[in-house]
Amino acid sequence: MSIDDHSEPPSLVTGETLDLHRALISLREELEAIDWYQQRADACTDPELKNILLHNRKEEVEHAVMLMEWVRRCGRDFDQQMRTYLFTERPITMIESGAANGEPAASASQSLAIGSMKGK
Repeated sequence: MSIDDHSEPPSLVTGETLDLHRALISLREELEAIDWYQQRADACTDPELKNILLHNRKEEVEHAVMLMEWVRRCGRDFDQQMRTYLFTERPITMIESGAANGEPAASASQSLAIGSMKGK
């Protein structure tokens, strides 16, 4: 997918949505590059080349994190979710406010359930 791949015509979305799209596409490309460099470094038999590949991987991590921070600042709803889930040692599935007493948090389908449609 490239920057030109949109699910809706660009003329129908806001400039903010287009910028978020650019950031998310760029983030995906950086994450792919991290994965490629890591795999190549793992497979590499030449120590000097391996060090170069790992150096390049580290640069891609920096780029990805910079994009994540931009998305946190500018992407609707990302800030709160990142503040909730990042930089904590708690089990990820127990972070939601509904998790108590060591029980996993309710899934989205459970927490949004309407209940019985039968009249009482």
